[in-house]
Amino acid sequence: MTKLAYFDCQSGISGDMILAALIDAGVDLDALNNAVGSLGLPDVRLTVCEVKKMGFRAAQVVVEHPHEHAHRHLHHITAMIERSSMSDRQKSLAVRIFTRLAEAEARVHGTTIEKVHFHEVGAADSIADIVGAAVGLDLLGIDRVWASPVAVGGGRIKIAHGEVSVPAPATAELLRGVPIAPSSVAAELATPTGAAVLTTVVERFGPLPPMIIDRTGFGAGQRDFEQQPNILRLYVGRLVAADQAGAPAGASTDRVVVLETNLDDISGQWVGYATERLLAAGALDVFTTAIGMKKNRPGVMLSVICRPEDVAKFEGIVFSETTTLGIRRREAERSVLARSEHQVSTPWGAIAGKVAFAADGPRFAPEYESCRAIAEDRGVALREVFDAAVRAFDSGKVARPKIAETPSGGRG
Repeated sequence: MTKLAYFDCQSGISGDMILAALIDAGVDLDALNNAVGSLGLPDVRLTVCEVKKMGFRAAQVVVEHPHEHAHRHLHHITAMIERSSMSDRQKSLAVRIFTRLAEAEARVHGTTIEKVHFHEVGAADSIADIVGAAVGLDLLGIDRVWASPVAVGGGRIKIAHGEVSVPAPATAELLRGVPIAPSSVAAELATPTGAAVLTTVVERFGPLPPMIIDRTGFGAGQRDFEQQPNILRLYVGRLVAADQAGAPAGASTDRVVVLETNLDDISGQWVGYATERLLAAGALDVFTTAIGMKKNRPGVMLSVICRPEDVAKFEGIVFSETTTLGIRRREAERSVLARSEHQVSTPWGAIAGKVAFAADGPRFAPEYESCRAIAEDRGVALREVFDAAVRAFDSGKVARPKIAETPSGGRG
């Protein structure tokens, strides 16, 4: 059964809140200190205590470290991670988080990720937060991570580059495409460190899904607010079983929205172009169905499958690229197999594809474009290339993906 972590971000997200919630949910503090200690940062240690936030208990983490003036670049941090005692999976996740953070900083400052000069997020405490989050999620054995819409707060704050409005520029860049929750708190609730961790590992933002909760963790922020407890809540559990959710063994479930519109006064070329735009924008699937409409006119029903948080984006494309005056929408639940990118070797060269992890074991599906390129280059029948790619697949050489390595998209 898929093990899920769900972050309830009603009071925002920060690195220390994530770390505290993970520890409160059962991650061993000594294991985190061993990982952080192996980075080579002098005299850095995580401590945890129990606090009360408006009557609710929560864990609060403090990163103890000497004062430092070091402002690090991405390559300095990745070198520390690579030299550490962390596992390969933990190192990979930590590097992905820092790289995402560097990409956001580079965009807002108009530079490259190699030249980004980390300020606050390059300090020892932020490095410990991110590394601790990567290690903690792995130690909990999390398969998938979901989260609620993120409260970012309001007002203005001072950063290394001067006074800015909330959310800070890097935070706003990291949260592009993420649903934001309203908040009356005039403070920075979502930090760049927290947003970087969250948007690297979370594959879906939305309400709490049907799940069996095994444990919860409460991570406290450093500040106290009059309006609400400053707590990040973490649920750890399992997506509902097959007999409860209707999903076959080996699959998990999620919710999607199906958008539909009927068209009988539009060129087929326009429909084709709209389909291409929708897929390029990240639709999970787009398809057409031939239908008969009023006055015996032949028409087409255009259907788009997308995530609930993306409805407005895809409805905008359909209204822009077609002649429709209305779009139907309905929520649907689907069963989804975990999958990962994979390559196989054939006599004609490497062929890319995807591995799906079903209850009866992994199965490989070659990518059409990869097979077509081989067929055209080598003068071989496309069917032969497909068959050779399937025969070349060795199920013993693939492992089920964990923690954001599984693509969140996929047809269906």
